[in-house]
Amino acid sequence: MKSILFSITLILLFQISFGQKGITINNQATHFSIQKKNDTIDFIVIDTVLNSKKPIFLFCQGSLPIPLFVKPEKEPMWMIAGGITNFDLEEIKQNYHLVVISMPKTPLIVEEKNLNESYCYITNIDQSNEFDKEYIESDYLENYQKRASVVLKYLRKQKWTDNSKLIIAGHSQGSKVASAITVSNKHVTHLGLFGANPFGRIDQLIRNYRKEAETKKITWREADEKINDKYQMLRDAYNNDSLKKDPSLLAWKSFSKPQINNWLKITTPTYLAYGTNDIASDLCDLVPIFYIQNAKNNLTYKRYPNLEHNFFEVEDGITNYEKENWPMVMGEFVKWTLQTK
Repeated sequence: MKSILFSITLILLFQISFGQKGITINNQATHFSIQKKNDTIDFIVIDTVLNSKKPIFLFCQGSLPIPLFVKPEKEPMWMIAGGITNFDLEEIKQNYHLVVISMPKTPLIVEEKNLNESYCYITNIDQSNEFDKEYIESDYLENYQKRASVVLKYLRKQKWTDNSKLIIAGHSQGSKVASAITVSNKHVTHLGLFGANPFGRIDQLIRNYRKEAETKKITWREADEKINDKYQMLRDAYNNDSLKKDPSLLAWKSFSKPQINNWLKITTPTYLAYGTNDIASDLCDLVPIFYIQNAKNNLTYKRYPNLEHNFFEVEDGITNYEKENWPMVMGEFVKWTLQTK
């Protein structure tokens, strides 16, 4: 662990330069850090010069302990930042300060050797699927919402922040975080939800087992066993003794709560975008029904045919990673934020 921290320190010394109450990283972003009692909250603004007053656009990234920057052994450092490099960053920066918060208990910059195949931060390179215990204990919805509130409070005080608007957007797990932020923060003016599951997290696993049985990939008996296993996992997540033994259950407990309950509390203009080939978002087709029944008219929804969870095209049941659509999907949302009051 000490060697990892030492390597990260060297990276910071040689690859960053100081500026405007933050640190410029890789000539791409400005890094800020807020120290709390039991946490260090790192976040970046995707710009190196912060002298233009613009509203904040906070993008809430998806799941897993993925760092904001990766440092390969022999190549230049590069930015992940929750996947925002898939967007047209210049288009967003014309109107907003784009902000991404680091995952809890995850270094801002990680050497590539300390990442698994999914670019998740690991402390033991011999255990590629084993995450840091502190991250596991911090990986729950209420903590993400709390950390974001601290960052947004700080940003409101900056001279380069235009507080007339506040855009909150999130993808996948990040959509749950974005929803929780919006419920708790009266300053949010626009909410964007991408690849969202209106009924939490665990239900998509159950629906997937059903689909596998329907298509005869597994038997109904196998599906029944798998579904019952998930029921038991959720029961354990609500059991304090089980939570002490397995802290990872806390994420299942917090992220499996139906999001539609939060959405119906929100009066902020809300934009819901999803692909038709995304099992996580299958039930988004039902969301307008709830808005109609509750006499709510603040929902704009965009259904993208033949796109999957990350908005790649699906052809004959196979994802084509050469045909990406994130720039178009996010670009349409950005235009909506500029046109909607």
